[in-house]
Amino acid sequence: MVEGRLADRAALITGAADGIGLGMARRFAREGAAVLVVDFDADKGMEATAQLRELGARAEFFRADVTSKSDVTRSVAACVDHFGGIDILVNNAYRGAGTSRIESKSDELFESCMDMCLYAAKWSMEAAFPHMRARHWGRIINVASLNGVNAHMGTAEYNAGKEALRAYTRTAAREWACYGICANIICPAAASASYRRFKEMAPDVAAAREATKAKPIRTRNVLLN
Repeated sequence: MVEGRLADRAALITGAADGIGLGMARRFAREGAAVLVVDFDADKGMEATAQLRELGARAEFFRADVTSKSDVTRSVAACVDHFGGIDILVNNAYRGAGTSRIESKSDELFESCMDMCLYAAKWSMEAAFPHMRARHWGRIINVASLNGVNAHMGTAEYNAGKEALRAYTRTAAREWACYGICANIICPAAASASYRRFKEMAPDVAAAREATKAKPIRTRNVLLN
């Protein structure tokens, strides 16, 4: 029998093949959760799933493009099919498009980023909601960024998308608390794989950010236990 704080819980994590998403998946697995690894990269997704199984967890992989509503909703259905439900939803997936100044950002770039940052979470939350409401228990963790909080240069579309996600999550926390569903937004700061790729694409921008060592603006999120 699997033991841990998340024993008998089923979790869906997007962007779980690498970086912060993989780290969260590994921790969930160690705590006893069954984990659906959702990622665009099939090879890395299968490798991540194998790692979780080596930890003794029930784990499955589902390939999805989070900018596709049908992919997102089918991933939630896959979690329910594999594990009998969905208790924990983590919206973490993001694919960056480099850096550029605001005046050069296209509408298409903003729309794509909003799909990844905001709509992917909206679609998955709507699909998971009836399952969590039926159990009167659910945990939603949406991953935002200090980029938006601190208005980092060069990533206006990402900053805007993550700040929109923060507002959406806070509203969901208030509206869904009565159903036993806790929605949280987190802004992790880590030298993850995605950050290392960013440094490779824009070393000058990364160096300027690190040199400033700006203190993050403190904000209060809605936390419901």
